Amino acid sequence: MARHILIIGGTGVFGKRLVSHLAGFDGIKLFVSSRSAAKAQEFVDTLAGTHAPLQAVALDCIENLEAQLDEIQPFIVVDCSGPFQGANYDTARTVLGSGAHLIDLADARDYLADFATALEGITNLNQVAALTGASSTPTLSTCVATHLTNGWQRVDTVDICITPGGKSEVGRSVVEAIMSYAGRDIPVWSFGRLSHITGWSNPRKVNLPGLGRRRVAVVETFDAEYLGLHLNVQSRVSFSAGLESKIEQWGMEGIAVLRKYGIIKSPQKLVPLLLKARQFTRIFTSDAGGMLVDICGIDAEGVPTQARWSLLAKQDHGPFIPILPAAAAVEKLLGTGVAVGAGMAHSSLVLADILKQMEPYDIVTQTSLDQIPCSIFEKALGKYSFDTLPAALQNFHKASGPVVWSGVADIESGGSILSKALGVLFGFPKAGKDIPLTVNIDRTTTSDGTTVERWTRMFAGNKMWSILKYDCAGNLNETFLPFTFTLPLAADQDGISMPVSGWRIGKLVLPKSLAPRSETREYMDEQGRFWFDVKLSAPMIGLIAHYKGWLEPNIGSQSPRQVRAYNEQLFR
Repeated sequence: MARHILIIGGTGVFGKRLVSHLAGFDGIKLFVSSRSAAKAQEFVDTLAGTHAPLQAVALDCIENLEAQLDEIQPFIVVDCSGPFQGANYDTARTVLGSGAHLIDLADARDYLADFATALEGITNLNQVAALTGASSTPTLSTCVATHLTNGWQRVDTVDICITPGGKSEVGRSVVEAIMSYAGRDIPVWSFGRLSHITGWSNPRKVNLPGLGRRRVAVVETFDAEYLGLHLNVQSRVSFSAGLESKIEQWGMEGIAVLRKYGIIKSPQKLVPLLLKARQFTRIFTSDAGGMLVDICGIDAEGVPTQARWSLLAKQDHGPFIPILPAAAAVEKLLGTGVAVGAGMAHSSLVLADILKQMEPYDIVTQTSLDQIPCSIFEKALGKYSFDTLPAALQNFHKASGPVVWSGVADIESGGSILSKALGVLFGFPKAGKDIPLTVNIDRTTTSDGTTVERWTRMFAGNKMWSILKYDCAGNLNETFLPFTFTLPLAADQDGISMPVSGWRIGKLVLPKSLAPRSETREYMDEQGRFWFDVKLSAPMIGLIAHYKGWLEPNIGSQSPRQVRAYNEQLFR
């Protein structure tokens, strides 16, 4: 006897694709719902001749959900309706109370965070399963991250980005969801703890296999905070999205800025306008989209490693990706089953379950692993010189060293107008004593195999960052945009010094006579702490900045007490 599956929102952007996908399953009957019976029937008529029989249903979750559940007697209900931002659990409770299993495609942070607590009781009472987040995020991304880091000793950074093909259909609920957080603070995992960042900020360009470089910006997803705890990430979890149309991408970033500063109060009012604008902006885009998961850490053998997983979807098959985790969950429930209870869908799936659902589509994935056996400091100094450094310096600079360090610093600023202007240009902090300092070191490799370190220094909330690379001449190069400085390292058993031997803007070499002077020294104190003393000055200007202090590593795994505290904050 065929098992009944009810699709809530079956005529929406994602609902249509899930129905057409599940219609190839045997042993089921699909009930396709819409508020309009005519709309549901019209869609069902387009799928004549499928394996699974289909039936159109007029359904309004507020008015007649319980009656329809009594009539249909579904084994599984899949909620594709959205948006889940601001949604309650009334629909979920009604479904579970009827004795049906529940799967939803939710990606809203608050809905996901409270899901298990809100629904655990009713799932246990009715001996059913409730699986949430069965979509690209957080289920696919979490399954990928879990797969890539299986057995790893430590996870340092997780960077995820999605960029759909510009011609893909975008539903109103998706745009409404985006507008709900654009320009406001969203939770992220940063410096090894829960933090916040502005939605649709921090734009950057990423290189996606098969797509080239696309611009992305930080978006709100539950992954950005959930994976921090799930994988005990030492440094950062970021989730970004990009729109292929440059006009749309820049427009979203602009809306975020305007909302952040209160110029636009309610971006949701722009939704109808944005949907109309897409009719024109999508004309100049493609049907290809992709996803990238980039993770750095220490692998099972104790070697610093960067793991990358990418997905490329063509022929406008990208919009099927968000429904494939739900399809995998349906297949699991129909087959071996899922444990009773309420929770994240990824806990009942592995990556292979979702990849299996991709087989009918023009979707390809690839995985690469790059080991980072030595850091740029180990390369620049050579093994002998590096091994003679004090222990604290070796720990700070080695490839497998801790990635987050904390301490304090004393800061002195130059007094002239020019020195203050240069200080602002380079992002140097304001003067002060015993300023709390956190330093984050991201060690990655580029597509050509070059090892890169990005240092982010947080002085009491003031962020300063630079990028360090090693050149073939044996020198270290540190970039504070737009300037790059050449630093020929000198090391002995007491520490490291870093004078400036040259500088440039981009590829334009600047006169050495005008180069800033660096009196930089790293050493270890009697307590075994890493110390730094950085004094920067310039000809005819004098002192630019002088900061010195100490750092200690934020060691390894968080204690159970810390995890409980983060959990209480995360799931409040």
